[in-house]
Amino acid sequence: MAFFLAPSRAGGATGIVSSLGKASIWADAVALVLLAGVAVMVVHGAEEARQPLDLLQQVPITLDPARLPDYALRTTLRMFAALAASLLFTFTVATLAAKSRKAELIIVPALDILQSVPVLGFLTFTVTFFMGLFPGQQLGAECASIFAIFTGQAWNMAFSFYQSLRTVPADLDEVSRQFGFSAWRRFIRLDLPFAMPGLVWNMMMSMSGGWFFVVASEAITVGDKTATLPGIGSWLAVAIERKDFGAVALAVGAMAVVILLYDQLLFRPIVAWADKFRFEQTASQTRPKSWAYDLVRRTRLVKKLAFVLAAPFRLVETLRLPSLPHPRLPAIGRTTAGAIDRAWVGLVLLGCAWGLWQLASFITDSLTMGDIREAFLLGLATLARVAVLTVIASVIWVPVGVWVGLRPQWAERVQPAAQFLAAFPANVLFPFAVVAISTLHLDPNIWLSVLMVLGTQWYILFNVIAGATAIPTDLKEASGIFGIRGWQWWRQLALPAIFPYFVTGALTASGGSWNASIVAETVSWGNTKLEAAGLGSYIANATAAGDYPRVALGIAMMSLFVILFNRTVWRPTYRYAERHLRLN
Repeated sequence: MAFFLAPSRAGGATGIVSSLGKASIWADAVALVLLAGVAVMVVHGAEEARQPLDLLQQVPITLDPARLPDYALRTTLRMFAALAASLLFTFTVATLAAKSRKAELIIVPALDILQSVPVLGFLTFTVTFFMGLFPGQQLGAECASIFAIFTGQAWNMAFSFYQSLRTVPADLDEVSRQFGFSAWRRFIRLDLPFAMPGLVWNMMMSMSGGWFFVVASEAITVGDKTATLPGIGSWLAVAIERKDFGAVALAVGAMAVVILLYDQLLFRPIVAWADKFRFEQTASQTRPKSWAYDLVRRTRLVKKLAFVLAAPFRLVETLRLPSLPHPRLPAIGRTTAGAIDRAWVGLVLLGCAWGLWQLASFITDSLTMGDIREAFLLGLATLARVAVLTVIASVIWVPVGVWVGLRPQWAERVQPAAQFLAAFPANVLFPFAVVAISTLHLDPNIWLSVLMVLGTQWYILFNVIAGATAIPTDLKEASGIFGIRGWQWWRQLALPAIFPYFVTGALTASGGSWNASIVAETVSWGNTKLEAAGLGSYIANATAAGDYPRVALGIAMMSLFVILFNRTVWRPTYRYAERHLRLN
């Protein structure tokens, strides 16, 4: 028996090795084609961005379907450039805020302000700077557009990463310190892996959120001229102006194709890869799958390329910086240390006061107290819409997000659909909203608010899904063993586990709603225009008229409302989550 089995085993092993070798060759071929295609598209987009700025006036946006693939490519490249900048911003600024108490005193309030500033506000005051960097070139307008998209992506990712770093299990942090990890190695080996599952879902949300303002970000105003960058947003703007439903449908179809492609080729593989960083003692029975991730794991080319690209990071991780002699500072007591902290805060407040004084001087030179009172009342109207919509979105999407997050097979199906719906620009719904409200004689102050849900609900859904997928398997199994069901299961397991993620989602949802008010409170279809009373329509009308004092007043008032709301509602809930709902 052994005599006959030995050759068959050898032949079987040879066959397996041969099949694995063939699979690896095919995987390398497919990966090479995909990488080459991506490289060609990036180079083509970069060459287009280096064209003269005057060419945008000579070659206006056309609704020729043959141009739509190029427009989709240009928009997608801007989105990924902004996503890369958002990741860099997140890893530096959010980490600094989580690790340094003094930095947190400045960074967190600054993030509160920045997420409240609408995209139009950033475009109004930053276009001149970027155009000055590359005079006479489209690259300046491209950078301004990328920065505008960045402002719709970065804050969500930064808050998510900050929340994760603040809730790293204390025992893991203590072990990393006992092992003598450097700050860089602790970041790579502990902080980044622990935060990765939540960060990945927020990356997807940020990518989709960038699509929401794609129309505004691709129209760059320089003086009395507007440079319209080629892209899907520009196509949509022209189609809406011409009342061309067919062109709008083509743009939506192109968006769906682009979202499906980068979901399959990028985000779904990252979700499958990030699943190994879940904090749990028991392995999950069901894991997210991705054909692209399986393809990469079978390739030799991509592995070698990744090994080469990761060499600088491995080198930095192993470096041991010499301990430099530093002067012995005199010991200070708690009273002195508190005085130093108060002086630091005082300097920051002094700088903020100076900036506010300059802003107030700019506003009051042209406006009166009546204008300020009007902006304040309009801000209250928008605040009411934001609060109501955030509550409604939470009631709807928290149960749905938990249900989806606990079922990886459903998460795979919902992921691309949710990305597409989150990316769906409000401009596409303007024709239907205008026609329905005008025909039925509805109140725009109520029914235009529905459009703001597009900028609210998805932040909550994506973060709740991330929180549900991060629930350790051992906790889920323990709840099943002890027979915890119904409301007790929600109260003792689900809600505490997802609460830190929900706070991040609700915080960024409210900021997204304030941004969405710019496009949702004033809509048009051809010559028909509807408007709801609110701070969003106030800023949009002032921007269209070039009334910079009122633009500054509207942005300042919006920032004031967001800061007060965050300080009184979201910051206390953040602190509660950090202290009472962390896995230890």
